[in-house]
Amino acid sequence: MGRQRGDVRTAAAPAPAPAGPVRAPVRRRAASARLRGRRIRRGAAFLVVAALVAVAGANVPEPSAPGWASPGLVGGGGWPFAGVPLDPDDADGAAYLPDSSAVRLANGRVLLVPSGEEAPVTVAADDPRVAQAVRSESAWLASGTVPEGPADSGFRDMAARALLDLRLLTPPNGASLASWYGAWRYSWPRDSAFAAAAFTVTGHPSEARRVLRFLGRVQTDNGLWAARYNADGTAVTDGRPPQLDSLGWVLWASWLYRTENPGADDLPDLWPMVRRAADHLAGSLDAEGLPPPSSDYWERDHGREQDPRRPTLGVVGPVLAGLRAAAVLAQGYGDGARAAQWRAAAHRVSDALDRQFAPYGYPRSPVQDGLMDTSVTFIAPPFAPADQAVTGAIASAERAQALPNGGVLPGESWSGTPDVAWTPETALFGLSAAAGGRTAEALARLGWLSAHRTSLGALPEKVGPTGRQAGVAPLGWTDSLVLLTLAALREPLPVPPAS
Repeated sequence: MGRQRGDVRTAAAPAPAPAGPVRAPVRRRAASARLRGRRIRRGAAFLVVAALVAVAGANVPEPSAPGWASPGLVGGGGWPFAGVPLDPDDADGAAYLPDSSAVRLANGRVLLVPSGEEAPVTVAADDPRVAQAVRSESAWLASGTVPEGPADSGFRDMAARALLDLRLLTPPNGASLASWYGAWRYSWPRDSAFAAAAFTVTGHPSEARRVLRFLGRVQTDNGLWAARYNADGTAVTDGRPPQLDSLGWVLWASWLYRTENPGADDLPDLWPMVRRAADHLAGSLDAEGLPPPSSDYWERDHGREQDPRRPTLGVVGPVLAGLRAAAVLAQGYGDGARAAQWRAAAHRVSDALDRQFAPYGYPRSPVQDGLMDTSVTFIAPPFAPADQAVTGAIASAERAQALPNGGVLPGESWSGTPDVAWTPETALFGLSAAAGGRTAEALARLGWLSAHRTSLGALPEKVGPTGRQAGVAPLGWTDSLVLLTLAALREPLPVPPAS
């Protein structure tokens, strides 16, 4: 997820101009398409400005509005999952056609990406391509489930939009992207793991397999992943070291996939990927049973933590969930020796968690008066068995991170913008509540997220103090977390066993 200070998605490292599905539209030759051509040229200019800002940073004059200000992606069944941002000039009065990524504009015409193409076109509402796009995307949604939460909760539209956006952000090679713009147009293994999990619980296993295959292909021989990847699968070489929490998240997502698809045998690379990642984690533990310090989902240099000598809870939680998940996977693959080894490693991490974090109330760093953050949810359902003390710590973190606008900061005493809420953290608290049986709390979080979507209904990364979009939209991690939360409200999600 994006960060305010010293973090990867808003840092000064140059980002490549959008590639692949996001391209500047081309002018059609037909004279009857002049209006469409003007709209496409406006979209091209919008994308060019966004690309220049991403590449040149301060060398480009400040635009009148943020380059990421599009309210959502336009799709419609084009070149596999092609999506381009809607020009903000066209957003007023625009809306998605139900269960699709085709956009009805204020003038009644429809903007979509036709099948077999990458650029959007504007057509009449009765153009056959409109019906084809709606039919195709509605059929994909119907091939799985659109989790709505409790009956009549009113969240189906948000769930359908999150699923369609997550699909648009996942190209055929499985490099699930954080979002469409500049510094977000990369694939983080952490985010990708949650995308695979969301596709899994919504009954879209082929998309989950695509993401997991990508992760298997780009994994290094020592089990690590780069901090992030370009859309073509090449690692981003900007000096950021690997982030250990990603190993735990990928292991958890792999276990969830196998748990929900027990008869699946079409992922031959899954077990080698799991083996490399779990071996690395088990071998990395120190004498106390903790993994080494590492950046986590805050994507901040661990030297800036309250206790830079030890890992944050944002690393320890995913590592524990991942090792527990890997032990179950090993048993299923018939490798009892590794199952025992990884289970023993998980016990060591769990014991270290009890000794070093529990006495202080599970703060981000294990110190007296340690600051709370959202990673306390990583040691609760659906990632770990329920624990009353952890549930209390989650409530403490929610209070410490709460904002007047109803959302939350990533952590207590957050060093970034102090009045801007982050939707992934808000959704993580919602997921924790849903998985922990606190239904009313989960519904309240989902209600806030639904009310603070963009004008098109996409889930943004951040929400400002007045309730307006304050970050790129859609954000894939938030999409995934909302889908997992809604799924958990209808049926309990599995939890990696502690023994």
